[in-house]
Amino acid sequence: MEKQQDLISVIIPVYNIKEYLERCVDSVLAQTWKNLEVLLVDDGSDDGTEELVEELAERDERIRVFHKENGGSSSARNLGIREAAGRYLGFVDSDDFIEPFMYEKLYRAMRETGMPIAQGGRREIDEEGNFLPDICVPPDEREVYDSESFMRELLLHKGDCSFCTKLTDASFFGKYRFPEGKLNEDFHVLVKMLPEIEGIVSIPERVYNVFYKSGSNTRTGSAAKFSRVYGDNVDNADMVTEIVRKHYPGLEKTALRFGLYQRLDYMLHVPIEDMKKGNVQYGEIVRYLRKNRGEIRRNRELVKKEKVYLLLFSVMPVLIRKVHRFLRNVR
Repeated sequence: MEKQQDLISVIIPVYNIKEYLERCVDSVLAQTWKNLEVLLVDDGSDDGTEELVEELAERDERIRVFHKENGGSSSARNLGIREAAGRYLGFVDSDDFIEPFMYEKLYRAMRETGMPIAQGGRREIDEEGNFLPDICVPPDEREVYDSESFMRELLLHKGDCSFCTKLTDASFFGKYRFPEGKLNEDFHVLVKMLPEIEGIVSIPERVYNVFYKSGSNTRTGSAAKFSRVYGDNVDNADMVTEIVRKHYPGLEKTALRFGLYQRLDYMLHVPIEDMKKGNVQYGEIVRYLRKNRGEIRRNRELVKKEKVYLLLFSVMPVLIRKVHRFLRNVR
């Protein structure tokens, strides 16, 4: 261990997760990087988790506990950011767990490359312990992306936007907070942050384990919950398009493709009963598709199947949605 290690603050939002929290916290405390603090932010738990966090704090002086009224994961993270004392920030979801070398490897990568953010690979694991297909594939060897290159990775659905797989210089959270009441909040913050940083270093090691627990709000959910996710994704797509126009004009076509793709994703999942005039966002998406038929046809970064679906949704959205649901049920 170095004579004087920089302090790393690890923020863990906690809500009714008694069964898995201890595994999560133990994996953070087991880090080879010893100079860290763990901020457990209890977001109004009422299943005994609120007592467990206090018990865990008694076992290790590096744990600090905060209790608040329920306000969601972003609200809990934001409280943790305000209270964190570390030079670097990490975030871990309370049902996930991390490898013991995670923060040391990320820290070393940051110091050796001068990048303000480092990220590692992730594993997707189900309740039976089976590895699921990769959502984001880590590089074969350490790679440095400048901010524009990483923005392109995100827009092509190749980059990992999660702050849970990252270690971040805390100074960049001086003016940024996670949007409360929204989903896909990591993407929202990261794309705003990118124009202000030199880049991101990505290491090949898989350091973060994403645990897919049945019923988890962040992993699964009802049709209503999913439609909210897709709606927030459309809002984020419009936001990132404006960022790209201002800072990365060479990526404008890629950003337009991203916005069209997110709208397609929304249309393929929105409940048919919600496809009516009273649904403001649905109406705006249909109008957007009709207005941008020329862009849909011309955009070289959309594949043929995506173009066909988008054009059909611009003409007869309800019928196409019914046909899609029928075909999916048949399969």
